[in-house]
Amino acid sequence: MGLEPSAHRQHRQRGRCQPRVQRQEPSAARDERPGRSEARPAPVPDAMSFFSGLGAKLRDGLKRSQEYLSASLDAVLEPDRPIDETLYEELEELLIAADLGAPIAADFVNRAREEVMFGTVTRADQLRPLFRRFLLDTLSAATQPLDLDHRPTVILMLGVNGSGKTTTCAKLAARLREDGKQVVLAAADTFRAAAIEQLETWGQRVGVDVVKQSAGSDPAAVVFDAVKAATARNVDVLVVDTAGRLHTKSNLMDELAKLKRVIERQLPGAPHESLMVLDAPTGQNGFAQARMFHEAIGLSGVCVTKLDGTAKGGIVVRIVRELKVPIKLVGVGERLDDLEPFDPARFVDALVPSG
Repeated sequence: MGLEPSAHRQHRQRGRCQPRVQRQEPSAARDERPGRSEARPAPVPDAMSFFSGLGAKLRDGLKRSQEYLSASLDAVLEPDRPIDETLYEELEELLIAADLGAPIAADFVNRAREEVMFGTVTRADQLRPLFRRFLLDTLSAATQPLDLDHRPTVILMLGVNGSGKTTTCAKLAARLREDGKQVVLAAADTFRAAAIEQLETWGQRVGVDVVKQSAGSDPAAVVFDAVKAATARNVDVLVVDTAGRLHTKSNLMDELAKLKRVIERQLPGAPHESLMVLDAPTGQNGFAQARMFHEAIGLSGVCVTKLDGTAKGGIVVRIVRELKVPIKLVGVGERLDDLEPFDPARFVDALVPSG
């Protein structure tokens, strides 16, 4: 899924001044929230266990979404119920309520009508497996792994305030490091001193270096230093944490475009990933955020967080179908290892079990 183990690479140093980098060593603490102690540190999974347990985690994480959608489908699609206009209307309404969006709901109902007309569906309960296939077809069409084919690969993390960008940066760095990648974090959220401190704390826990400047510094200067450091040290991946911003503020969105230009001037073709971190419980407001970021910046993918605490998992399908932006990562918990590459089949199995 784009995060593959790699052979050990030797560190290459160049004879020139290096940007100021906060050196970090790995820490045993694995809880999401800096400053919170644990009675017993959680084990760190090795690279070969990256995909182990993903299905179970996703099922657990999407439990609320699955319970709502499955219960609603069961209530509407009773085996002995006649397939009529009332059923189609109720089916469309429940899909909209599950945050799939009106266009997707209408598309599926139209497909259901066709299957009934052709005689391939003769009972209401047969629409459930048809819905699963519809979801899988929709999500599989836009599946793309992280682009890690560059050295350094630059990943720009974007989003609104409170979406979990900094935590997601740390989780991604931990995953990449477990896969044998050399990673550097950049603290480009300079508007809040707490954001810089938080990323430093994560760097210590994950065991990766952090490029930073003082609070109030120009984010573009931090990004410039970070790309310089990542290139000079020949690391595999640079993950850039940016300040949260309202998608309705054009001046803040313009600043993101500036950061992209600074990166591209230093490293043509970069950033290789521009990922929006989206808080799943925001539902349809989250879709509006993703649309505005995509129109202003051009997203290469979305990382959907907090799927473990919402009944709005359907937003994933709407982003893929309407924005044509792939979901590349999903967060299904608070632990560092609860960030997963997006897998359409596992997602559909977790959201709408076969039965």
